[in-house]
Amino acid sequence: MKITTVPATLVAALLVSSPLQAQPDTNSAPIAPQLGDATPLPQDTPWPGGTIGLNIDATDTRRAVYSVTETIPVPAGMRELALLLPEWLPGKHSARGQINLLSNIRFTANGQPLEWKRDPLDVFRFVVDVPEGVTEVTAQFMHTSPVTGREGRITMTQEMLNLQWEAMSLYPEGHYTRRIAFKPTVTVPQGWEVFTALDGKARSGDTVTWETVDYETLVDSPIFAGRYAKQWSLDPEVTLDAVADAPKYLELAPENLRTFEKLIDEADAVFGARHFDHYNFLLAMTDRMGGIGLEHHRSSENQYEPEALIDWEKMDWARNVVSHELVHSWNGKFRRPEGLWTPDYRTPMQNSLMWVYEGQTQFWGWVLAARSGLQEKDTVLGMFANAVANYSEGQPGRAWRSVEDTTYDPITNSRRPLPYSSLQRSEDYYVEGALTWLEADQIIREGTRGRKGLDDFAKAFFGKSDGDWGVSTYDFDEIVETLNAIYPYDWAEFLDTRLRQPDQPAPVRGLEKAGYRLVWKDTPNPYAEGRSSSGKSLDLFYSLGVVLDGDGKVSSTLWDGPAFDAGIVNGATIVAVNGDAYSKDVIRDAVTAAKDGSEPITLLVKRGERFDTLEIPYHGGLRYPWIEPVSGGTQGLDRLLAARTK
Repeated sequence: MKITTVPATLVAALLVSSPLQAQPDTNSAPIAPQLGDATPLPQDTPWPGGTIGLNIDATDTRRAVYSVTETIPVPAGMRELALLLPEWLPGKHSARGQINLLSNIRFTANGQPLEWKRDPLDVFRFVVDVPEGVTEVTAQFMHTSPVTGREGRITMTQEMLNLQWEAMSLYPEGHYTRRIAFKPTVTVPQGWEVFTALDGKARSGDTVTWETVDYETLVDSPIFAGRYAKQWSLDPEVTLDAVADAPKYLELAPENLRTFEKLIDEADAVFGARHFDHYNFLLAMTDRMGGIGLEHHRSSENQYEPEALIDWEKMDWARNVVSHELVHSWNGKFRRPEGLWTPDYRTPMQNSLMWVYEGQTQFWGWVLAARSGLQEKDTVLGMFANAVANYSEGQPGRAWRSVEDTTYDPITNSRRPLPYSSLQRSEDYYVEGALTWLEADQIIREGTRGRKGLDDFAKAFFGKSDGDWGVSTYDFDEIVETLNAIYPYDWAEFLDTRLRQPDQPAPVRGLEKAGYRLVWKDTPNPYAEGRSSSGKSLDLFYSLGVVLDGDGKVSSTLWDGPAFDAGIVNGATIVAVNGDAYSKDVIRDAVTAAKDGSEPITLLVKRGERFDTLEIPYHGGLRYPWIEPVSGGTQGLDRLLAARTK
């Protein structure tokens, strides 16, 4: 980039009207040129070079390396080829392309190396010089999966892999991704099973190919592959495809398999149409590969703890991700906010309607889990209880930040931990969005005397055009119009105040209209107990105002809570309680003993190399949120969670 330096006397002349004093004549003062970073929109035209060949060798599981060879036909006369790595990724709601994991990049033509450079204003863009007469450019590079959690999400272990095409393929700029054709091929370790929603699978030894596919569909069709794998048919168009750390984790009892089958039945009942020709639940039973819950049009990427299928009751709390991601086939993939559909993976996404995309998906994920039996009703009630409690007592940040403003959190924070999430808020469009949709459901049911509910909105809004698995975009006005067609109400004001305005009342009205209320007990609800036990954490958030890991280290602090007021922050470790060495039982007993008393709880706290003795004057006892039906009321929540199919 050329920077022009002008004499200081000229700078002074330009600033004569400024109150700032000009620099001495002896100092140079550069003037910034206009950056050439304006990105033209891609065109809805085919890539003129033809079908791009993509060959990925995924056999090096010991070193966790994917080796990629990509063959890009170029049109006659092209002297410069610009290739992009996807940056703005569907379902991740931000620019999270893994450019840092691409390495050993080389471009050749006719066996000769080609000159290339990275665009300094767009580091996801590679510009390759194409000599005269060249008709095909070959790109060779490696995608290195993280091998420890510190480096990012692990996608390859010695037992399984999760191949995500967008992380290891380049596409030519200037065209809608749906107009760029790819022919994908993957080689996997010997004997591994390969699962994906791609069509036209053919296998020769351990090399698997699929029919030519547009790049948008390719990116939307990830692979799970593994040494230990099993597939179950849930209906003629839907399969559950699982890989595991060991064969024993794939033993799914018939009665538990039935809940996955019923999940499909219940989803059909809600939406009244399908927007896929077939659907694959991709499920990894692992604590070795990184966790994931990601939506796709004809599949989902989900991770369960290894024993989630075989220790069914104990792991009931953890199964909701499957129902959530299934709902996204309708909400988020087929129907999509206009700002979240983009023609390529370079155009920035606009997240403002995520309280529909994710908020109503969260709502239906909970409802369908209960209706299908994928999770016990009491567990789902516990999820509602935790949600209502959080916004009633656990989030002072609601005073300054609206739900809609949290839709930008994936962009501004990239899902990193926050020092004070209760004050800063995080991605609350998921859960507060769900509670808002619960209230909308109850308003409709109350106004129509039970004849209609949010099920009717789901059919009208997400279920239209049976068999269409394209993309249909929407805006705020269409949401309001569809709701009004179900039940006339001031929906624009309802959605605006609850979701777009800060400092609103706690979102408990839907729960109360549904015949339930928030109560506090001294034991965790089923969902909270399962989550805490599995994570080996201790939740004292609504008593002392902290969550602790198994060693007493603080992982979350409630802003203005008792521990916060005493100076305890994330990362500090509670070493002793009232003079006794820390354990979960010791601190729980201390909180219980201090209830209704006058003596403070005394904590020895280590932070860095410093030890402090802190007194916490808390006397409220252990407090965990539950919801319970109101005596004599009408329990609309019970009817909402009841199965619709036999």
